Amino acid sequence: MLSEPRSGRLTAWGNALLSGYVSPDDAVLAVVGEDAVHRVEGLPGESGPVGLTLALGRLRTLGVTALRVALPVPGHPLGLSGPPEFNARALEAEEAVICHGAAFGLVPLVHEAGPEGDVHTEVVWHVLPARQAPPADVPSLGEAERELAEALREATEALTRLDVAGSGPVARAAIDAYRARAEEGKSREALAPGYPPRAARVLELARRVGLLVSLAHENGHGGAVSAFEMGARGEVLRMVERTARRARVAAYNSVVEEREKGVR
Repeated sequence: MLSEPRSGRLTAWGNALLSGYVSPDDAVLAVVGEDAVHRVEGLPGESGPVGLTLALGRLRTLGVTALRVALPVPGHPLGLSGPPEFNARALEAEEAVICHGAAFGLVPLVHEAGPEGDVHTEVVWHVLPARQAPPADVPSLGEAERELAEALREATEALTRLDVAGSGPVARAAIDAYRARAEEGKSREALAPGYPPRAARVLELARRVGLLVSLAHENGHGGAVSAFEMGARGEVLRMVERTARRARVAAYNSVVEEREKGVR
């Protein structure tokens, strides 16, 4: 929940490229990030894997006008629209990119090798048929912002009553360090050029909520003692995590949302 999903990076910077806000080189550099290399396999017209620059250009010629992200988990097919094979692959990876304007989707397969601290990461994006249909359970950006603020408020109250709200000096230090990085502008750029400021704000809030959820999980059962309290705590954290994932998807997909509304 804390790290930016690769599908999010591909969606955001792919949209920036498709909209003419960035060059292909800048887009690919941002998508690859700290990974060693990204390749795309199964692209129509290609017999084998190709580089990300070529793949993005080819997708444009195939009719792709924008990209959406999906972040599904078991029991919650967030952002998916079918068919079953694509959904199954996306669910296994817990992320995917869905093309807007052409019936394709991309699911990443990550290969890692090397010792801790010197891991070599390669990513192969598999192109699969994807249905052009409204994605599952994705709110509008406005709905996501309201839901996230409400969920955060309710969760804070509930966890405080249970005395499990990420308390302790280590948790407070982690939160303070995160806020300092954000305030000093040292954290990663939330989104790519061309996204509305509201989308960046929603994504940043979702990330902060993800930090709090992770800290709460690291804190074990916190102050919850009885089985009822532990169950209540777990339910609160699941609700907040689900809401935060919905908000992240809404932020990444806001470019398509605005286009469909006729804003762009």
